[in-house]
Amino acid sequence: METIFSKTYKYLKNILVYQPPHTPTPFVLDDRLDQKQQNSSLRLENGLVGPAEELQILLRQAKQLKEVLEMAAKHLKPGQFTHLKQMKAVVKKLAAIKAERSPVRLAYDAASHPDNRQVSGVLAENRALLEKLYKLPHNRDLIIRNLILPFAPPIKAMLVFLDGMVDSKTLNLAVLQPLMLFSADHVREGGAPGGLTAQIIEECLPANQINKAIDYQSVQHGINSGDTALFVDGVPEAVLINTRGMVQRGVNKPTTEQTVRGSQAAFSEGLRINTALIRGTLKSSELVTEILSVGKRTNTSCAIMYLESVANPLLVAELKRRIEGISTDYMGDIGSLQQFIEDHPGNLFPQALSTERPDRVCVHLAEGRVAFILDGVPLAHVVPVNFFTFFHSAEDFSLKAIASTGLRILRLAAAFIMLLLPSFYLAINYFHQEALPTEIALAIAGARERVPFPALIEIVLMEFSFELIREGGLRIPGVLGSTIGIVGALILGQAAVTANIVSPIVVIIIALSGLASFAIPDFQMALAFRIFRFLMLMLAAGLGLVGVASGLLLLVLLLCSMKSFGMPYMLPIAPRVEGNLDVVVRGPVFQQEKRPDGLDTKDTIRQPAVSREWLKEKPLGGQDKP
Repeated sequence: METIFSKTYKYLKNILVYQPPHTPTPFVLDDRLDQKQQNSSLRLENGLVGPAEELQILLRQAKQLKEVLEMAAKHLKPGQFTHLKQMKAVVKKLAAIKAERSPVRLAYDAASHPDNRQVSGVLAENRALLEKLYKLPHNRDLIIRNLILPFAPPIKAMLVFLDGMVDSKTLNLAVLQPLMLFSADHVREGGAPGGLTAQIIEECLPANQINKAIDYQSVQHGINSGDTALFVDGVPEAVLINTRGMVQRGVNKPTTEQTVRGSQAAFSEGLRINTALIRGTLKSSELVTEILSVGKRTNTSCAIMYLESVANPLLVAELKRRIEGISTDYMGDIGSLQQFIEDHPGNLFPQALSTERPDRVCVHLAEGRVAFILDGVPLAHVVPVNFFTFFHSAEDFSLKAIASTGLRILRLAAAFIMLLLPSFYLAINYFHQEALPTEIALAIAGARERVPFPALIEIVLMEFSFELIREGGLRIPGVLGSTIGIVGALILGQAAVTANIVSPIVVIIIALSGLASFAIPDFQMALAFRIFRFLMLMLAAGLGLVGVASGLLLLVLLLCSMKSFGMPYMLPIAPRVEGNLDVVVRGPVFQQEKRPDGLDTKDTIRQPAVSREWLKEKPLGGQDKP
């Protein structure tokens, strides 16, 4: 029996005597998985996997053969030969099993990856392959629904789909119900094994999109996209039925390209929704949509859209060649796709126009450009583009020519204010104080009298603070982000000036350059100018105005050496070509007769010289008297 002395002794012992902590064994990732993969590859090279796979195939086909023979024995009883129709089906199954058991086919199926195998005519073999591909029973997403088609004799079949990717109502009413109520009296006699699936497609399934697949790569692509695959026993092909019903976001208002006038529709994550938005705006039979797959594992759909009678066919072929030439496992963002296919992936400046507005895409398609959209991304990219395209807004053509031109000049001026204003201040403060009037120079010197840091540290500190506030405001959701950004900038600037960390003139310069960065319509172009601004600061701090001029020369050389899908980036300035009234100065819409010269389109004429043909006619109400 424990006393107070024994309890005190144990308590002191637990405190004074060291005891190792009772913690679970930590988890550590090591290279055992790589060793297992090497061992499995050695087994494959030694030829141990191939014969085992062949044995599994033969066992499954033997089980199928047993079922067929039992069916034959049932219908061929002594003295009874009335089931000739059923025996035709038995003979077809035996022929399919014989074809599956050819030595060449067995060796190929056993040695090849399941993705490269053909659809089998034996239902059990197809089920085993699907279970292997989708890692059943661990994977709970794949659903295999067995059913019996009411033929004479009845034929086994199965439906395969991914739970959550299909519309259950469509699957039940448009697939399962017609298949299970299909009358055996309407089955066509004779024909190839694929004739049964052809009859099912033509007479049974009311789905609007149905395709056939003979290999498992096509079957996987269909199932992963939301289709339902139908396998029929004895038929070496699958039927892919469109039952897609994944929940997607609808059409909303633009969030980053808001306009006062113009369309208020924006792209969503659904590929077909986005292509329909473009086709709904550009109602033309010449609008072509081609679908490509990107990513070996994901098979993400990518749509390429262009006007066949306008776009340069070499441009379309080059874009398709680059997208089809991408070899990667995963492609989930259109920005990553752009980096894979652009001419200068290491350059800061964008080489494709990114937009969330269908009306803006249609404008560029009508000019002869090509757009590509990635499934799951609410953006479209347009190629080729030049430097001035990124300073155009979606509502430029909704405004009068003079107003639109003024806004474009304002955006270009804002870009250079953001790029050069801090650098000019730094260069003048360090090297060229005589360039300022005496009153301004004395005012700046008086404001910086109690600031302990040099001008370079001031500007870099305020630039870093402004970028930090901008990034934090973007990451905070909703209206709260912009509110915190404004309040944070005001409080931070006032506190920095009061504490004599920075001078008021630096706060004004950084605020002006920050506001100017928001005037650039394209986020990628604004980001490129913001990053290049820090290089200009270093050059100004080291060389003064000579460094600023050197940085501008470097920028011009960089831009003039770039190309966007074969088109010079600074077109129509460098090289000098025939321009139109839609570069910086935008002319009236009725005077833009030609498409951009650098696109080399099939049809260069957009509209006749006199597009307002009503001017040729007399007014209905007569003319004004002099």
